[in-house]
Amino acid sequence: MLIYNGKGDVVKKILLSLSLLILSGLTIGLILYEQLEPLYLEQVNQSQEDEINQEEASALNPVNHGDPIVYSLENDELNLSFNQGIDWVPVPVETNLLFSGDYNGSKQELIDNSYVLEQNYLAFLYADHNVRLMQTRDKGETWEPIVIIEDFPGIRFRKVDMLNDSFGYVIVTGDRTMSSEGTLIYVTDDQGESWSKVNSAETTRLLYDGGFIDEQTGFLSYGTINPEQPDLFVTNDRGETWNQAVFQTPEAYQDIFVTAEMPFSDEEQLIIHVNQGPNGDYQGGLVKGKYTSDDHGQTWEFVGEVAGDEVQ
Repeated sequence: MLIYNGKGDVVKKILLSLSLLILSGLTIGLILYEQLEPLYLEQVNQSQEDEINQEEASALNPVNHGDPIVYSLENDELNLSFNQGIDWVPVPVETNLLFSGDYNGSKQELIDNSYVLEQNYLAFLYADHNVRLMQTRDKGETWEPIVIIEDFPGIRFRKVDMLNDSFGYVIVTGDRTMSSEGTLIYVTDDQGESWSKVNSAETTRLLYDGGFIDEQTGFLSYGTINPEQPDLFVTNDRGETWNQAVFQTPEAYQDIFVTAEMPFSDEEQLIIHVNQGPNGDYQGGLVKGKYTSDDHGQTWEFVGEVAGDEVQ
């Protein structure tokens, strides 16, 4: 094809301009690629890491199988699941602190009564040099760490419970020397937003168990080393005062049933089981004494023997 000089110059200029545009585009594309490539690779790596983490999380084995809310202590982490282990929510607490103190359990599962797992409130009691509570009211979307007791040495017994949407309690013992220790009780009326100290029984014996069954009625059971009789204290005024409960035990059982467990209500009266303590051997040591109370736990009348595995 013949191109005359006039038109040929125009065509050359157009081709030259197109070439420059293409070259500029390639240059800009190369610069952008060099800048964006690390970000892209980081996103890819993060995505792959998230997939791996999700696979690992899904492989966690719940400790308390079948409960509405299950937990896992694998990989030195505490995780929760609300759908039986399909998805997991991490709890922001060092697992070793969950077992710190004079008694630390097996570390294969959480210490009994040291946590609350409810749909609208979850809490974990732990200690360093303070006694703390890690709690959430939105299934782990946000967590609130709170100090219950400052400078509390050598925690041993620990218990936290929320009886309803507002009232709950924390009981801890510590600073143990041989067979004596201190007991502290804190209560809340706003589902853990704030805590206030109440009195405890005037004894330094080792605590066996304790707790409240309603906002006014609470119990402290002492005697874990060679108990000779039930040593139960009761309050009917939210811990303001404590009285030692009276047990009406037949002569034949005087030295058999010696350690009072936590009372419970059947809506008509209070019931308590009293076990044989660490050295009991009556009927293999498994039989307990059953008592009832009609005066809010101040006095207890013996009803009879019950099997050790009888449920409430």
